[in-house]
Amino acid sequence: MNSPILYQRLEGAALLIASTYVYFDSGFSWVYYLLLFFAFDVFIVGYLVNTKIGAASYNFGHSFIAPSFLAVTYLVTDNKLLLASACLWVAHIGFDRALGFGLKFSSGFMHTHLGDIGKK
Repeated sequence: MNSPILYQRLEGAALLIASTYVYFDSGFSWVYYLLLFFAFDVFIVGYLVNTKIGAASYNFGHSFIAPSFLAVTYLVTDNKLLLASACLWVAHIGFDRALGFGLKFSSGFMHTHLGDIGKK
């Protein structure tokens, strides 16, 4: 097991599990989890403009920058909505990474830092 891509996919699965655990351990709703889990895919709309903007938009929404900011802001403000949002966002990113949907290159949606989607 010496594949960095495999490690990153396992890391994604671990983040999915950990953030889901924190979400439910904090008393948040299953209904909202199910309804909002895929909401972060809204960042794909940049592809309606072109692949460069699409990749930038997708990568912003599927990197840990924004959910980390939400988590730190939660620690400062104790606003539970920020914690729930951060957990959901990290769970979504972890899910995508575990499935091999990595950050995108501007050459096209199927070209990711985890390899080309659909290729083994």
